[in-house]
Amino acid sequence: MANIEVQDFQQWVGRTETRKDHITTAPIAALSATLDRDDHPPELGDPLPDLWHWLYFLPIAKQSEIGPDGHPIRGGFLPPVALPRRMWAGSRLEFLHPLRVGDDITRVSRIQSVKEKSGRAGALVFVTVRHEISNRDGLAIVDEHDIVFRDHALPGEHALTPPAAPSDQMWERVIRPNDVLLFRYSALTFNGHRIHYDRRYSTEVEGYPGLVVHGPLIATLLLDLLRCNVPSARISKFSFRAVSPLFDIGPFFVCGRTEGVEIRLWAKNSDGSLAMDASAICTS
Repeated sequence: MANIEVQDFQQWVGRTETRKDHITTAPIAALSATLDRDDHPPELGDPLPDLWHWLYFLPIAKQSEIGPDGHPIRGGFLPPVALPRRMWAGSRLEFLHPLRVGDDITRVSRIQSVKEKSGRAGALVFVTVRHEISNRDGLAIVDEHDIVFRDHALPGEHALTPPAAPSDQMWERVIRPNDVLLFRYSALTFNGHRIHYDRRYSTEVEGYPGLVVHGPLIATLLLDLLRCNVPSARISKFSFRAVSPLFDIGPFFVCGRTEGVEIRLWAKNSDGSLAMDASAICTS
């Protein structure tokens, strides 16, 4: 990708978008069921679990504005990067105070940076977006989101071997992903990206061995593991980085351990390779 093209993308840096929403109960109950939790039905005033703000401010584009990958056509808020593969590379979040059922909420999004990098598989473009989410009590969540764009895999190209995951977990849960789980999460987040539910597209067009497990779903499962094992903890910061993709062709594991006020979390595939690395700062 020519440097001048990326230079043209710099006009997107600083671009902002403001969205408004209302925290309703149905998405919360639906995600609880999708995660196989036994939560009580959500009621007015209940705090929204951490990361479940991704159920709101959904990307509602008209059908005529959807690209071949199922995402909205680029060139509106996000720059029109021509590279076909798009993945959620990671996030850094601060939780300042809870959002609650019944809140009117506002999200102000700003493109922080657009950067080109070269990898073994070719050109990469990273776009970082900062989301600030507020309710009537002020700023509640800061969510910095990294998106990576890359080219299709070349014929005969072998994926890099990811590092081994840690083996010192205190907690571990096996997740057996299937197309129903991935479809339900896609529907809840109104995510049309076809790699998560269209097996033919995922394998024949983008070259993956199966359906791809959503990065934010993995992150949500990591924090759900924390919620189950340290229910009294209040999370003030959380960050995660996608290391290697997970697919619905086999089980994976979400793991964690405490390290003082920090909790280390990670996901690994059935071979023990690291898929996502994360950490949370908690107060009791």
